[in-house]
Amino acid sequence: MTTTIAYQNAPDLAADDYVVIGLATCFIKDAGEVHQVEIIEPIPSAALEALLKGISTSYKLAVATNVSAVVNGEQPSLPVGFPESAQFADEFVQRVFAAARTYKRRESAQALIPLGTTYTDFQYSLERKRVLNATRLVTKDDNVKQHSHTHKVL
Repeated sequence: MTTTIAYQNAPDLAADDYVVIGLATCFIKDAGEVHQVEIIEPIPSAALEALLKGISTSYKLAVATNVSAVVNGEQPSLPVGFPESAQFADEFVQRVFAAARTYKRRESAQALIPLGTTYTDFQYSLERKRVLNATRLVTKDDNVKQHSHTHKVL
């Protein structure tokens, strides 16, 4: 039976819809220094399937829960078992709704981590640092050099 709680931004979702929430180690660049932070973010079904195949990831753990356990009204709610020091990802609530929709569309993915359980056997690695506020500075050196005849009519 589905518990009906209408979310203003997601009327197609119910409070007991399945979603996976992960705890990732990320980095923030500040004044030339890089600081490590723990981020709480939803994991869509396709990403979860890839992670469970053994690719390297910054996720330490993932918890299978329902939408109402992590979204209270339109505000994020700290999942059980997550550290108090962890921060919510940007646009957390909207991303929870989006991730929950992926599990509704692909119900077989809900069997990967049973509801109410925690998965910790990821290939955890910080070799490739996930920098959240990285910016790309484009310079003239990034331009592709073209052959001299490219724009000439021959």
